[in-house]
Parts: sequence; C-alpha cells; structure tokens
Amino acid sequence: MLTSEHEVIVRLFHERPVLAAELLTETLKIPLPDYDHAAVESGDLTEVTPTELRADSVIVFRKKQSDADPEPVLAVVMEVQRGRDNGKRWSWPMYLISLRTRMRCPAILLVVCPDAAIAHWSRHPIELGHPGLTLTPLVAGPTEVPMILDPCDAAEDPELAVLSVITHADTPQGPDILNALLKAVHDLDPYKGGRYADMVRAALPREIWEHLEKLMKTETYEYLSEWARNNIAQGKAEGKAQGKAESILQVLSARGLEVPDDVRAEIGACTDIDQLDAWIRAAVAVESARDLLDI
Repeated sequence: MLTSEHEVIVRLFHERPVLAAELLTETLKIPLPDYDHAAVESGDLTEVTPTELRADSVIVFRKKQSDADPEPVLAVVMEVQRGRDNGKRWSWPMYLISLRTRMRCPAILLVVCPDAAIAHWSRHPIELGHPGLTLTPLVAGPTEVPMILDPCDAAEDPELAVLSVITHADTPQGPDILNALLKAVHDLDPYKGGRYADMVRAALPREIWEHLEKLMKTETYEYLSEWARNNIAQGKAEGKAQGKAESILQVLSARGLEVPDDVRAEIGACTDIDQLDAWIRAAVAVESARDLLDI
C-alpha cells in the first residue's frame, strides 16, 4: 500500500511514463524530440560514478529504427522534492551526467514539487564551476500543474488529475478538483478507479483529506460510486487498526520485550479490532511477544 505523497507521485510516472512528456511540453514549454514510446528505466545511476546515486525515477524516450533496436532520444531524471535539501544541488548534476553517459542521449532534470516554496527553491540555477555550465532544474510546481476541474479532462488523463488533486488540495478549488477526479474514475474499471482513489488518500495528510471530505458533503457533492465510499471507509478502518497495532508494539517495547519480525508483521497485518483490543490488554502482562499470538 502506498503510504506517502512522495511514493504516490513517483507511482504516477510509473503508471504512465508519458506524463513526464506532458508536463515538459504542455506546462514547461520544453520541446521534445520525436519519439515512439516512453518507458521507465532503472533509477540506479551508479554505473559510472563511485558514489551511490539513485533517482526517484528515470524515463527514457525512444525512437524506432528500421534496421536496429529503438534508439534513446531523450532521458529524463524525475525527482519529487518535498523539502529543502542542499545535497540535491550536488547530486542532481551527477544524475544527469551519469544518465547521459549510460544512455548516450540528451538528459534533462524534471523536479515535481507540490509545495510552492520548495518549487521556488528548486528552480535556483546550479553553477557547476566551469565557465558557461549552469544547470537550471525544470520544475513542475503549483503554478505549472493545472487545476483539472472538468471530469472529462480528468478522465482523459487520470494520472495528471491525481497530481492535480495532490498539488492543489489546500486551495479553494480543492474540493472541485477532487470531485472531478472521482467522477472521472467512476467510469474506469473498479480496480483502476479504486487505485486512484487510494493514491489520493495516501498522498494527502489526514487533516486535508478530512477537510476536503467535509467541504464536499457541505456543498452536497456525492461520491458517485460504491467503491469510492467503500475505499474511504476502509481507509478509516485500516487507520484505526494501524493505530492499535502501533500501541501494542509500543507497550511491548516499553516493557523491554523483543518483538520478532514475524510477530511484528502479524500484529501489523491484523485488521480485526476485537483481536487488537485483546492484544492491547494482554501486552502489559505476557512474558514474550510471541505469547501474544496465542491469545
């Protein structure tokens, strides 16, 4: 299960690598070479450098050739930046150098920043020292990611619609953007629709999700499918179970009891609230963490 905004945004590009091309061409106005398809490649960029480097995602655009394998024409390092990290100003140039050397094609850096202040920080040019060599990251922040308010637009590009919700959730348009996404995914198959709803719920802080949900109810919005309502209810139940599981582990830890990995995994996977309550009561008295599973 996806557990953070960072994971969700990276997954969006894995679900649909062409999303990188859309952000580059339609919002950042960066022309791309002709290509036939895009695919996610290994983000490990250590082949030609001694330092361990791993990008959030690498997307390579290739052009078909009549007498050879498809040729890489552009490689994109995609990074999700949620906070200031001065180390990135040293590693980002290395990402491009390593990827350019590995793929033997031009390489560019795309940084996705849901926060406006972090987007502004990420845009600062990076002087490399050699005369004329300056890296200016291409940044997709709140001013670049569109507000998708029309369900038809959301249906055409659900990955971009999810990114739109994440980026603009705390704006006055947040409820309308979320509603457009939910209407759009209603027409998808239940698995895909549920996955997109889960992505949004996982990416947003709980207080923002609950605020959006409250506003949508107040303004008589409706979740238009049973799976959406079920997913939201399931998410709340899972959150409650997770909280109880964490409490059990904290009690065992406070008592100095070692918790084997398999016991920890079974406690964390349990969704039976009554069982979890029984374990909480017993955690204060059991002689070992494993004894807990016999209750």
